[in-house]
Amino acid sequence: MNVRIIYICLVWLFSVKTTHAQDDVSLFKFWKYYSDVENSLYKTLASLGLEQLELRKQEIGEVKTKADWLNRQQTVKSKLLDIIGTFPEKTPLNIRVTGVIQKEDYRVEKLIFESQPGYYVPSALFIPNNLSGKAPAILNAIGHSPASFRRDAYQHKIINLVKKGFIVLAYDPIGQGERLQYYDEKLGKSIFPPNHEHSYPGAQCYISGYSSAKHFIWDGIRAIDVLLSRPEVDPARLGMNGISGGGNMTAVVSAIDDRIFAAAPECWITNFDYLLKSEAPQDSEQNLVKMIKNGLDHPDLIEVRAPKPTLIMATTRDFFSIEGTRETFQEASRAYKVFGAMDNLQITEDDDRHNSTKKNREAMYAFFQKYLDNPGDSKDYEVDLFTEEELYVTKTGQLATSLKGETMYSLNKKVAEGQLKALEKSRANMDQHLSKIKKSAMEISGFSFPQEFGKPIFSGRMVNEKYTLEKYLIDGSGDYKLPLVLFIPDKGTKDELILLLHENGKDYAVNKDVLAKQLVSDGYTVLLSDLPNIGEMGPGYLRGDTYIRGVSYNKWFTGILTGKSIVALRAEDIVRLAHFVKAELATYHSTTAISVGALGSELLHATTFGAEVEKVCLIQPFLSYSDIALTRDYKTSFVHSVVPGAITAYDLPDLIAYLSSCKVFLINPLNANGEMAEESKIAENMRFPDRVYKKKKVNDNFLIKYDLDSIEVSNQVLSWLK
Repeated sequence: MNVRIIYICLVWLFSVKTTHAQDDVSLFKFWKYYSDVENSLYKTLASLGLEQLELRKQEIGEVKTKADWLNRQQTVKSKLLDIIGTFPEKTPLNIRVTGVIQKEDYRVEKLIFESQPGYYVPSALFIPNNLSGKAPAILNAIGHSPASFRRDAYQHKIINLVKKGFIVLAYDPIGQGERLQYYDEKLGKSIFPPNHEHSYPGAQCYISGYSSAKHFIWDGIRAIDVLLSRPEVDPARLGMNGISGGGNMTAVVSAIDDRIFAAAPECWITNFDYLLKSEAPQDSEQNLVKMIKNGLDHPDLIEVRAPKPTLIMATTRDFFSIEGTRETFQEASRAYKVFGAMDNLQITEDDDRHNSTKKNREAMYAFFQKYLDNPGDSKDYEVDLFTEEELYVTKTGQLATSLKGETMYSLNKKVAEGQLKALEKSRANMDQHLSKIKKSAMEISGFSFPQEFGKPIFSGRMVNEKYTLEKYLIDGSGDYKLPLVLFIPDKGTKDELILLLHENGKDYAVNKDVLAKQLVSDGYTVLLSDLPNIGEMGPGYLRGDTYIRGVSYNKWFTGILTGKSIVALRAEDIVRLAHFVKAELATYHSTTAISVGALGSELLHATTFGAEVEKVCLIQPFLSYSDIALTRDYKTSFVHSVVPGAITAYDLPDLIAYLSSCKVFLINPLNANGEMAEESKIAENMRFPDRVYKKKKVNDNFLIKYDLDSIEVSNQVLSWLK
């Protein structure tokens, strides 16, 4: 009996092992020349940026005379204002003083002002005692510190400046200091660091078509208004300084607001050429929409100010490349030279990391003393600092637990709601709206239909008991190859081929999910491929400063700078996959494309743009871009599959409506938070495509099923295919 039990167990174990045998679907273990393929997404987008920067260099090479530079300045400023977007109207600042700290030689007024209605900005105004008349003032923009201007390093600089006779206004950027948007009372801090506080809601701003920089810049512009509301401030002697993210704000605000006479951006100025090759684009407010595509770079932010005084502050070991800093200084020097103001452009360097150094601070003090006509001692002194709590402006130390007010998410939610209403209005004229969708989607996403497809590389065949596995490489839309695997059933092969795209990659789809093997067992030939940043083709070396819950937002930002979305790049590759089927597997009469997860977005775009597929099945797609923009706590893994700016003209339901001549099947659609969408939410989002399919009398072409388990999903797909 015991022997028989052991025998049965061994047979069972053997059968389980056989049933779950792993298929080797890798290609790049063999094709070692393409070993860098995991970086294909970022390097393709970065390479596009570098090509665009070469065009800018050619343009700059033609700028020579004073008239040329004046024209260039007008062009640059116009482009900057255009890509930043329309600013809000100037509303009452509603400045309130919540406290005053009196020191021996200066005082600190704790202020709250509203840069937009209900968008509170905690700040501190440092004023020297015994002023004899109007004094020069410095706007101090803060870098990425959770404590904001209360951090020791910032206080040290501010107090040195005020002791030298400057009025200084420091304010909390959104997501820092007392303006935390994701504050957790139990933790006593935000669930995010500052970069993520900026970029998590910043991604939602991009969905609406603009950079969160608009809110940051507007805070700076209104902070200048606060300074100019004070009788002690001389409006002709305004300066601005900030380090890191504050250096970014200093450069941009002083480039577009002529009231800043002297600017000293610190540890930020480099150029995109070196930034793309090193740390990559930083968090959301540092990336204006299509900035590189529009022919703009860091030097433009300096040159547009010429001949106004500018001091570039840098360190040689900064992650913002010092070589880029030096090149920017050299290029901008040409403009200042033409204006006869070479002395007005200065640079100071110190041998340190990303840091404020004594040498650079003393250069800054001397710079402001000279150009804001406030001579004196430029040495950097040790000073007494405040505790963080002493500089709290609100009663609780957080707006979230005191005044509440608007956040970046809530401000953009209103924008997105307005855009959704505009979409609904456009959809009311169904035919006209549908006629514009394809062109709008191509332009906004940055899609280009592939012109050359190259020769496929057959990479081997493995014959198994129930199917044959073939491998191929085909050209991708960048300098990379796409890895394809083809499963051909041994018996009862149908004349319909299935193109299967899984958000976790082809290896996961084949060896961990059930659908692919179930399709093969049922007689379908199945083609699978990884796409950039997925499976064998990712994730690569780049995480960036905004790596949120396993997702590199910085890669997405690179596409935003260049005007080429990740969705567009992947959609182009899906077109290539469909072409491979038609060109190399012509015995199959039709192609059905199935996506699992967020790749439903890319598949819808590819099919809209001309990928030759007859049926589309989306398993666990997110419902819409607008749902992500309207959801405070959205799932970060959806971001790469979002087209920035799409909802200004279309959304995913519009693409489904456009595809009414195809059969479209949605299974288990997801809310923006990644949870299964309820029936009412699905109906709300799919109202327009449902109306289109009904009007065109092709109701059967559009099917939705939800709340299915994995076995039911496979069964539903097979039933739909038949």
